[in-house]
This record gives sequence, structure tokens and C-alpha cells, in this order.
Amino acid sequence: MSKKWSDLNVTFSKVVKDSINSFNFPTATPVQAAVIPLLLNKKDVTAEAVTGSGKTLAFLIPLVEILLRREEKLKQHEIGAIVISPTRELAIQTSEVLSAILNHVLNLKQILFIGGNSVDEDVQNFRKFGGNIVICTPGRLEDLLTRNVDLNLAGAVKSLEILILDEADRLLDLGFRGSLDTILSYLPRQRRTGLFSATQTRELQSLVRAGLRNPVMVVVKEKQAEATPLLLNNYFTVINAEDKMAYLLNFLKENQVNKAMLFLPTCACVDYWNDVLSRLPSDLLSLTIMAVHGQMKQKRNLILKRFKDASKSLLLCTDLLARGVDIPEVDWVLQFDPPASASAFVHRVGRTARQGAVGSALILLLPSEEAYVDFLERNQRVKLLKMDSEITLDQFRGKLVQNLREQQMGDRSIMDKGVRAFVAHIRAYSKHECSLLLRVKDLPLGKMAMGYGLLQLPKMPELKKCDTTGFETIPNLDFNSISYKDKQKEEIRQQKLSVYSQSGVWPSKKQRLIQKPTTPWSKTKEMKEEKKNRKLKRKLANAKRIENGGPVKKKKKKQKISQEDIDELAKDIALVKKLKNKKITDEQFENEIGMS
Repeated sequence: MSKKWSDLNVTFSKVVKDSINSFNFPTATPVQAAVIPLLLNKKDVTAEAVTGSGKTLAFLIPLVEILLRREEKLKQHEIGAIVISPTRELAIQTSEVLSAILNHVLNLKQILFIGGNSVDEDVQNFRKFGGNIVICTPGRLEDLLTRNVDLNLAGAVKSLEILILDEADRLLDLGFRGSLDTILSYLPRQRRTGLFSATQTRELQSLVRAGLRNPVMVVVKEKQAEATPLLLNNYFTVINAEDKMAYLLNFLKENQVNKAMLFLPTCACVDYWNDVLSRLPSDLLSLTIMAVHGQMKQKRNLILKRFKDASKSLLLCTDLLARGVDIPEVDWVLQFDPPASASAFVHRVGRTARQGAVGSALILLLPSEEAYVDFLERNQRVKLLKMDSEITLDQFRGKLVQNLREQQMGDRSIMDKGVRAFVAHIRAYSKHECSLLLRVKDLPLGKMAMGYGLLQLPKMPELKKCDTTGFETIPNLDFNSISYKDKQKEEIRQQKLSVYSQSGVWPSKKQRLIQKPTTPWSKTKEMKEEKKNRKLKRKLANAKRIENGGPVKKKKKKQKISQEDIDELAKDIALVKKLKNKKITDEQFENEIGMS
């Protein structure tokens, strides 16, 4: 149950009260009501709560209050609190919320340490401006703590009061256990620690035992039978493989969806669909298309900000955005495929219905995947309602596939992206956690390729054993005539075509397009024989010299520099410095160095 802030049995500083009031939240959420008093009463806490339940404020409010209560105020370069997030996006979001709180606080500063920025820039910022609260990703914090040349961050964390691990289970899923162990070894043991996550795992329990002292376990569920937010409407629909994207575009249009997120299985899928969907005419798609995935570096924070500010947009993304990221006013979360793990489903749909708002989610399933609905209910306590998919999509799908194929025939790079996306999709599907239900051999790969608008089926082992019916080839299409719009790439392709036409073998990356003139085999053999004969003559000449009492010719060894020579050189250098600094005269210098 939510509680009024005044009913939490804790006393807040005036500036923290002002910060709470500025968020316009009249009551504390259940996780906030449970966690804040514990942290302020010097307890270690491990909290499990559904996504969108207000975990960020649950640790930021007590964090600021703890630092304000210190008898000895923190100096500019003393770190009193650290918040570790699994991704840059979540770290930036946490930093933005903290900035809103610190607007009312004068003597505390925060600093952001995340990947993607220059390490030297982070070092210079901390040395110049300092920072009492560090918001960071684990890899960057580990780099800075172990850096001993120009930064003593290990000394700055000796004043640490509180450590927060946000989305702690995700930190372990991404393989940050080694980095966390290194970080914990640098931090003082007399501190408060909070672990916040949406799910509990065995790995997380081992981290709790290593990093917390007698922690209090807080589990907050909005609804005992459901693992997802109370106001979230979860739907599924069963649809044929070739109709998936057509169904989604028609769904967005018919339901007048303003803001949605579409989760795709791989980065290659995001790249392809971003390219082709952004070129569709308005009668097929009227929303602005944006895309974010893990292989983007500097771009993704800017794109995410644009999506947050947009009123009508569709964001294509991978599981990079499945955790912790708070995007306002997302109407629908759409899933093109079942996610790689069942727990990822819960995190994906949690991008909507946040902070008491109503939201909806839809997952598209193939006829062979319908058993996944029952699996989710048993495994994650998530109930899905079936949405009617009995609509005629033939005409809409025909227009979409025609447009996709025209785009690929107009630019070979789009054709390449389509093939890469399709192959990556199949490979990702084969690594699914629920492989007993979701099997590659059950996929109608021909129809899936048709849904991608491919011009031809790629050569891959999976296609040899699976159903490829339903794929329609284009008669008399000359694939060599499809060119790149990029002039440089097209020039290289033409050179390769020229080599292929002459040799019948397509040149690989390792092969040079312009071959160097080769030496005939007979000439190479002759040169080797001459070299061998010269070596033999030298040996015979040396043996004859020894037989006649002459000296043996040996290779000259490099003369080693003795310690005496090194000392004399150092003495001469010292004399030159004295002469330069006018500590001795020219005459004295010449006498000492032996020039007189």
C-alpha cells in the first residue's frame, strides 16, 4: 500500500522535503515506503519490486539525506555515495533524476562516469570539479579506480557512506561480476549497501552474501498473482510469419497509436527495419521511425532523448532498453518475437504502465509458438489475453513486400542489410532459453524471408532442413545488376566482378583485387639452389682455412657497454648541465672533460 511521506516515521531535511514536493508525488510507492526508512536507519537492503514501481527515488532520496546528515561535510573531492547501473541509458536517467533533487541542495555535487565518453575527460572533470555522488557503469568505475597515474579515486572513496547497485541482476547477466568484485575490494566495509532489482536470481544471492552485512530483504508486489504492473494490459496474437510486420503496421494505424516501442531480436534486425520503414509512404506508416541498439555508441543517448520528447514515434530497439529506462507516455510495447529469456518479457513490457499510468503490450506469436503463452503464465506468472488477428492483410502485405523489394533492388546495401537481419534473426532464435517450445526446425523460413522482403534465400545450414515453401522468387532478376548507391562500394564491387569474370572465383577479403606479378616456379627453385650453393662454398672455404692453420672466421659480436662507460657518460652529462646553468666556466668544463 502507498503511504503519505509524513507517515514514513523518518525526518527529512528541508531541502529533501522540497525535492520530494517538486516531483508532485503525494504518496510514496510501496517500495519507497519500505526501503527509505531502512536505509536511513543504517540497514543494508536488497529490494525486489516490479519494474516501474519507483525504485530510483527509493534509493536517491535516502542517499541524499544520508550525506546531508554527516557531521563532517564532504569536501570537493570526497565521494560519499556511488550508484552503479548496468547501462549508460539507465545511468544517464538516474543522473537526471538526481539533478532534480540536487537543485535544492547547495553543498553536494554529482559526477557521471559512463562508457562512450573519454576516460581522460572523466579524469579531468573529477580533478577540476570533484564530485560527492558518482553515477556510473561498472566498467568505467573499475578503470578509474585502478588508474594510478593521474587520478587517486581509490583515496576519494574512503569517505563512502552508501553504495547502490541498480538493476543488480542485470549487472550479473551482462558479465560484470569480475568488475563488481574489483570495485568492492576498493570500497570501505563500513558503509550502507542497497541492491535493487526486478527479479531475484541465484547469482544475485551470492552477490548479496559477498557485499552486504545482514541485509533486510524487501519484496514488493502490486499483485500477488502477477509479475507485471497492475495497470498493464498484456495481449498476444497468433499470426503467420509473412504477415508479422504488415500486421504491426496495420495495428498502429487502426488503433491510432502515438508512441510505441518495438522490440526486435538483434541489432542487425533493428538496422534493417529502421532503414526500410523510414522510407515507407504515409499510407503504410505515418509515425516517425527511430532506432537504438547496443552497437551504437554516441548516437543512442541523443536518439533516446528525441524519442522521449516526441509526441508520435515508433522506437525500434533490442533488449538494451528492456531494463530500467523510464520513457514517458509509451502507449504500447510491441514484441516481434518471444524474447531470449522469459524474464526479459517482464522487463520489456515494463516500459509502459509506469508510475501508476495505464499501458498495453502485445507479442506476436507464430502458430507453432502458441504454447509459449502457457509457459509464461507458469514461469513468470504473466497472463496474456488473446487479441483477434482475423483480419485480411493480403493487400496490405502485398504493398509492403513490394515496397521492401523495390528498396532492395534500388540499393544493394539495403539488400545486404536484409539478408544479415534475416540470418541474425534465425541464429538468435536457435539460442532461445525455451528451445523445447521454440524450435528452429518448426519455423516456416520461406514465409519469414518473404516477410523480410528478401529477393533470394541466403545460403545457410538452417535452410537445408527447414520448410522454405511460401517464398516467391522474382523471375529473370539479375542480381549482379543491383548496384550500391555508395560510389566507392560500387567501384570495389565492379572490380570484384571483373576478377570473377576472368577467373571464375569470387575474390575474398584476403585476396587482392590487383595481383602482384608472380615469379615462375622454375625461377624460384633456381634462386633457392644458388643460395644453397653459396652457403656450401663458404663452409668449404672456412674448413680449408682451418686445415691450413688459418683463423676461423666468426661473426662479430656487438661490444657491450661497461658500467664504467655509463658512469663516465653520466658525469659528462652533468658537466654539460652545469655549463648550461653557468655554474662552471668554459675553461673549467674543458679541463674536466679532457679537451684542454
